[in-house]
Amino acid sequence: MNKTELVEHIAKNADISKAAAARALESTITAIRTTLKKGGTVSLVGFGSFAVTKRPARKGRNPRTGAEIKIKAAKVPKFRPGKALKDALN
Repeated sequence: MNKTELVEHIAKNADISKAAAARALESTITAIRTTLKKGGTVSLVGFGSFAVTKRPARKGRNPRTGAEIKIKAAKVPKFRPGKALKDALN
């Protein structure tokens, strides 16, 4: 499912226009992004949690040349599925 299909699904199930569904989805994504940028977490009970973790700097290899390169430390988003989501899949 891509973003367009998700907007259509939201619009149909919530009985709202596609434009309103698109605004709602975009607002949700923006809220999650903003919270994660500030270092916070977003927990959606039954669905899962979004958080930011730190990945330390490390050494890697250029696959083309085999030369060793330095990979910078980075903050990366993580998603942990909730129990209800896990149960729905199994």
